[in-house]
Amino acid sequence: MSADNDQQAKEQLLDLAAQFYDQFELGEIPHMSVPTRTKSNIEYDEEKEVWVYGDRESTRSANSVRGARKLLKAVYTIEFLANQLEQDRSSTLRELYYLSESWDNEEAQFTSQDESNGLIEDLEIVSGVTREDFHMRPEESGATIMGPLYLREQTRRGEREIHCQEDVGEGGYQIPNNPDTIEFLDTDADFILAVETGGMRDRLVENGFDEEYNALIVHLKGQPARATRRITKRLHDELDLPVTVFADGDPWSYRIYASVAYGSIKSAHLSEYLATPEAQYIGIQPADIVEYDLPTDPLSDSDINALESELDDPRFQTDYWEEQIELQLEIEKKSEQQSLASRGLDFVTDTYLPERLDAMGIV
Repeated sequence: MSADNDQQAKEQLLDLAAQFYDQFELGEIPHMSVPTRTKSNIEYDEEKEVWVYGDRESTRSANSVRGARKLLKAVYTIEFLANQLEQDRSSTLRELYYLSESWDNEEAQFTSQDESNGLIEDLEIVSGVTREDFHMRPEESGATIMGPLYLREQTRRGEREIHCQEDVGEGGYQIPNNPDTIEFLDTDADFILAVETGGMRDRLVENGFDEEYNALIVHLKGQPARATRRITKRLHDELDLPVTVFADGDPWSYRIYASVAYGSIKSAHLSEYLATPEAQYIGIQPADIVEYDLPTDPLSDSDINALESELDDPRFQTDYWEEQIELQLEIEKKSEQQSLASRGLDFVTDTYLPERLDAMGIV
């Protein structure tokens, strides 16, 4: 962010703290309301084409000792974040948890990182400022891009221009914590292929898939970090690139796709900023398991429960997903991306992906 934006973020945080003081002056019990972050409280926004929080809220109130502690921790955290912005510093979510142990009031200290993470999410929602704009960073995700993209990145050492094939090694270009510091200069890419696993990402790069098909290969590295979802959305919106997601054939990987396309429950307040509703799922599909007779593992009880839960998840209530999930429950099998190697190391790049991309109208 620019200095002006840093100042704006700081002011919005301090305005939030000032609201607590105003409530005191009015004789009100200090409180803070945030949307309930549960699956039952997300709904589809037809205009924005993403899932957002509904009307149900939870209130953090000082009318109990537990609630008062939460607001105390919020005030201490706001002060820390405001000072961090003033000094143009940054810190990780993990560091915030440990930093609280140095605060002069033991009641303000966090008991776990989940608690401090949750508070940062609360502050994002009520202040309208993202944690990236707080200068808060997660631990390094290690997610990367490989493909014909030329960009300019803002760093503490100044600007640098990078080509995400010619100027990087086999590992690709590492996505920064705040992709909004990147300017896209030029691209020859035709589409984005977001890949769940490192093994499959490496197979695609070794086989030259990015060069042959002008693909931007984005390594999701499992459940994608916010920075990964943000840069994927920007690439789609600003460069008009179709987004495809290539993951394992199991319920947990379908949720990886859903987080890219529609957002996640925890970050539904940022769906418009992070989600790419036009993203399409390539596979592995349950239909692929049958068609290609792929090596499989049996569904576990937790897999079955997850699939049944997805049938009730608004992100999966389409004819396509209902058909695929019901098929998987019927065959009681799951399969990994790399099971395609049972047909040879080149099958995924010579046959599977080209055929799927052609059927989807992308190549």
